Amino acid sequence: MSTTPSPGDLPVRRIDRILAFMSLGLLVLSIACFFAIMIASGSGMKQADFGDGIWPIVSLVVYVAPPIAFVLLLTLLIMTFVRRARANKGR
Repeated sequence: MSTTPSPGDLPVRRIDRILAFMSLGLLVLSIACFFAIMIASGSGMKQADFGDGIWPIVSLVVYVAPPIAFVLLLTLLIMTFVRRARANKGR
């Protein structure tokens, strides 16, 4: 497989990779926190124990990370569409 881009392709910028990996990382973190809550609930932890320690932060990550990841992904898509439109307009 060739690693050199064809003349019609736009190069992948650093900001594109950062946004993509941040979005993916937030989704993976959210899923891991969700499973941690499920495992802790199934192992016999009482509801009162979820108010102490790191559990409030874990619960917050489950609710906040997916919308932030979605916004990052939309930002990446919009930036890509604008860049392609500008590149096609210049040709």
